[in-house]
Amino acid sequence: MTVYQATVSAPVNIAVIKYWGKRDTKLILPTNSSLSVTLDQDHLRSTTTSRADESFERDILWLNGKEDPIKEGGRLATCIGEMKKLRKQYEDANPNEPKISSYRVHIASNNNFPTAAGLASSASGFAALVSSLAALYKLPSSPSELSLIARQGSGSACRSLFGGFVAWEMGSATSGTDSLAVEVAPREHWPEMQALVCVVSDKKKGTSSTSGMQRTVETSTLLQHRIREVVPKRMEQMIRAIKDKDFTTFAEVTMRDSNSFHAVALDTDPPIFYMNDVSRAIIATIVEYNRASVAAGGPVKAAYTFDAGPNAVIYALEKDMAEIIRLVCYFFPQGVSFEDPMGVFPSGVQSGVPEGFDVNVVKVAETGSVSRLIHTRVGGGPRVLDDSKETLLAQDGSLKV
Repeated sequence: MTVYQATVSAPVNIAVIKYWGKRDTKLILPTNSSLSVTLDQDHLRSTTTSRADESFERDILWLNGKEDPIKEGGRLATCIGEMKKLRKQYEDANPNEPKISSYRVHIASNNNFPTAAGLASSASGFAALVSSLAALYKLPSSPSELSLIARQGSGSACRSLFGGFVAWEMGSATSGTDSLAVEVAPREHWPEMQALVCVVSDKKKGTSSTSGMQRTVETSTLLQHRIREVVPKRMEQMIRAIKDKDFTTFAEVTMRDSNSFHAVALDTDPPIFYMNDVSRAIIATIVEYNRASVAAGGPVKAAYTFDAGPNAVIYALEKDMAEIIRLVCYFFPQGVSFEDPMGVFPSGVQSGVPEGFDVNVVKVAETGSVSRLIHTRVGGGPRVLDDSKETLLAQDGSLKV
């Protein structure tokens, strides 16, 4: 008996020009374009197995070991339904292909990081879902074409269909057919780019991105200025900075756009507070780090950015990352040993402050205020895995335990 199944992993992406606000909540059409960096799946990823079988009685999805309801008209149902439509079109064009578009599907998905804590779990999750179904159905669709469907699950998921540096073009069509992701540059273009994820909280956030951005669209006056004036100019600046590998401009635009996004959240009624005191202390640390470098005749070395949560992502070039990790470990002592996946510290990380840094700017935080540091780099797009080894489903199509 033929088994129709595929397992795919997809990456997290962290925006440097933020998406915040929808002009169409059903199709998830954004009020502005955005741009992100895809992070290495060796460190942050969602893995999904999809299987189609004539014997299945209903579509089922398990997320991190628990069944996640597929509600009629909901985002999961929409993405699964759209992928089945593409398979049906493929079958109609290729009559000899097996007719599996009408089969129910069982899907299992796991994240290797906390869900709903502001670490872009929905982005990698829906990208993995769509990519696994595309592999299962053997679709010839391009990543941009698949991004049109992933976008309807989670807006930022469309950017996780690519590696490297990715733009989500907002588009103008009411149908959403031109609101898709495109590659700005592959990961090979700027491999020196790295990221340090500072996990301030892995708890589920108080205000979800979906409800938060809708409130912002309805109540923020700053958002309109951001949409019309701020973001279009920054998209141009950021694309140019990436193509020129101009880290100073990349860093400055990244930090200003993060600040702009959180200002808009604060301008929402009632205000939304995604950052906390530890988040703000990380900002102060990076600002002083850059000030000390520039004062000594050096470059801007680091950029902070915060999505809809308290966790910081610090972008820097490879040559500066060891110094930044030591600095973060000094002001935010780790309760657990720093995992060093890239072997930066052969004898263990030693915390420290670089010369010229004013230690009075930031107070040393309580141990564990930053619960985990994840050192990663720019990475590639979704990967089709060896299903015989990586599958999340048992032989009968139930959840593998």
